[in-house]
Amino acid sequence: MERSDILKEIAHYCRQAGMAESTFGRKAVNDGKLVSRIRDGGRISVETWGRIRSYMRDNPPEVYMEKGILRPAAGTGAAASRSGGSATKAAGKAPDGEQDFRFFDNRQKYLMFVNTCSEKWVVADRVSLELGNIHPRPPAVRLFDAGIGDGTVLARVMRAMHNRYPTMPFYIVGKEISLEDIRLSLDKMPDRFFEHPSTVLVLTNLYYSEAPWLMTKSTTAASSFVWKECALQGNSSHEFEQQIAGLQGFLSDNWQARIGKNGNPIYDRPVVLVLYREDHKFLLDQVIPERGTTRADYDLIVASQPYRARASAEFKAAKVVGPLARALGPGGRLIGIHSHGDDPGLEIIQRVWPGENPFVTDRHQILKAVKAELGADGRDLNFNAYSDKRSIFRYDMHTLPNEVSSSIGTSTAFAAWNAAVYVAQVEDERLEEVTADGRYIDVTRDVLHEHGGLWFNDESYVISRRRD
Repeated sequence: MERSDILKEIAHYCRQAGMAESTFGRKAVNDGKLVSRIRDGGRISVETWGRIRSYMRDNPPEVYMEKGILRPAAGTGAAASRSGGSATKAAGKAPDGEQDFRFFDNRQKYLMFVNTCSEKWVVADRVSLELGNIHPRPPAVRLFDAGIGDGTVLARVMRAMHNRYPTMPFYIVGKEISLEDIRLSLDKMPDRFFEHPSTVLVLTNLYYSEAPWLMTKSTTAASSFVWKECALQGNSSHEFEQQIAGLQGFLSDNWQARIGKNGNPIYDRPVVLVLYREDHKFLLDQVIPERGTTRADYDLIVASQPYRARASAEFKAAKVVGPLARALGPGGRLIGIHSHGDDPGLEIIQRVWPGENPFVTDRHQILKAVKAELGADGRDLNFNAYSDKRSIFRYDMHTLPNEVSSSIGTSTAFAAWNAAVYVAQVEDERLEEVTADGRYIDVTRDVLHEHGGLWFNDESYVISRRRD
């Protein structure tokens, strides 16, 4: 068999059984790296392939369903329900504590989505509303962005911060593991340093449980910790841009990531990059962080799409939202935002995969799980789900006025399809199965015609800490 056929058959089995690829390899041939090795071009012997086929024949996916260990395949019964059931509660889990077969970001999908949809703008506007509810204390307004992406949201929020607090120092920490996103984000920062000179910007690739404090919990990782300060010279955006561009070599050498045992991207070495203006160093003396002595106590934490949609509420609470809530200062607010569904984007997905619903946990379930995760540590926190009218908001795909009123071109239809599968976090293996016959384009055009365009719904929630 061709390598692509072997991988497709294994992927289909894993998807039906809800099994991680590494778990499959371990159970089939006692090799957790089997699938990744094949995907990277490794050879597979006839004997090994025979063992794999025997394992799949002797352990049909239905066996796992009957045992209630794993979730059913997407679009089958309980997996399509948002409201619960044992299968839904198990979503995002696999044996031995591993994550389920999961979606990975595709760079092309991401960039096309960012440039064709207004989510970044709308999210920034929603986050900026929270600036009126925080209560900063000296020496700075403190903000943490739990996944800055390409920096669009952060840059727009920084503009809103300057408008509200034009003379206050800013301490801003952004977490991002992607080298490409760090480059895109830094490209937006020279103007921010020019408009608001009393800014300290910190970028890091640390985990959610480490990044707010800029400290790694692993002694092994601590030995390779890279901490770099960059004091920007001059007083113009052009000068700042030239110096930030000079960091590309440092980033290429140090901002590297790999895929961990559970399928999540992890850093090769922990990195903290601190940027500020040299001519404001005296003023920012109490704001510039020092290695080993950094505090969190954030006034505002932005957690926009920080987790996979299909992960369980317990996973989201333990690995992402819980640690971030602990980093709030007195009077601080954490705003969480994730995809909600119930929109034309999900309609496209469900016409191709009937019953599919990747949005298995809503804000109510997440807040309940965070309360349980924090226990006594959450006694001085308020958990605000708000009404649907306040919580749920819409963003659109950009189109020209006549693009969806007459014949919809292939480029528009493709952009809409890309946005729908990106938001729904559909794996590439599944996309290959439906893109071969071209029917997905017809489905996309039909939905665009019926709704006069394409839009998506996000929902938000807020966790706030009481003031002293």
